[in-house]
Amino acid sequence: MEAIRISLERSLNLLATIGIADIIDILLVAYLIYKTIWFVRRTNSYNLAKGILVFLIVMLLANMFRLKMISYVLRKAAELGLIALVILFQPELRRLLERMGSGFLTSRGRLGTEMDSAIAHTVLACTEMSASKTGALIIFERNVKLNEIMSTGTIINADTNAELIKNIFFNKAPLHDGALIIRGGRLAAAGCVLPLTKSTNLSKELGMRHRAGIGLSEQSDAVVVIVSEETGAISVAIDGMLKRHLTATTFERLLRSELIVEETNDKPQGFMQILKKLIKGITNEKDEHNEKTV
Repeated sequence: MEAIRISLERSLNLLATIGIADIIDILLVAYLIYKTIWFVRRTNSYNLAKGILVFLIVMLLANMFRLKMISYVLRKAAELGLIALVILFQPELRRLLERMGSGFLTSRGRLGTEMDSAIAHTVLACTEMSASKTGALIIFERNVKLNEIMSTGTIINADTNAELIKNIFFNKAPLHDGALIIRGGRLAAAGCVLPLTKSTNLSKELGMRHRAGIGLSEQSDAVVVIVSEETGAISVAIDGMLKRHLTATTFERLLRSELIVEETNDKPQGFMQILKKLIKGITNEKDEHNEKTV
């Protein structure tokens, strides 16, 4: 009991010395650790992570037992391995840095009547396509630019109109198989080819259209709308998570909450805003990997 009391007193004394800078430091480290785990899970790199862990354990044991030759070889291998990892995961690291920059330095939506009108016309078009079971794949671009994706399709640059959206996805139209990209409230390009998700935890009911939508949402901050050709169900993919079977009211509310923000959010963010995002990311995203569609 005396040992427990002494341990508690020491713990309380340590807690009393923690300041604001220490709390911020702990939150930053926790967030970075979480993002590292999230990155490994998102890129399906379990076996690679296990191999790195075994390598680090062997290196630690070699240093403990003073095996100089093997320690030297392992250190050189680690130096080359870091370069190899950067090369191997270059696309994923690039997208991660792009999303970090877009999430902290710019706004998450667009203010104005164009986006409001685009949402209204999209909801109307998707509701009617859902009733007729017309498949559709619509992307609302946000901060991460989709120029490479747009280059795979046909540039449109037209006002967003429900009838035009329905004509694009008419099953005999030449552009109906690809994705439609909406940039700044306007129809930017159609017939675009999207990358498929690498996740293996998705339901077998989901077809190529859903997998392509999820794949793009994993690689960018875009809001992806999918209308199922088989069931007519409306779904939205954001950050690799798919929300299915949305009603017209829920669908419109979701688009407005993601794409339209208050004017104050369009201003450059200070340190406290960034800190709030870090805290929110830790608390609200901790179960993200369990929210994959099953």
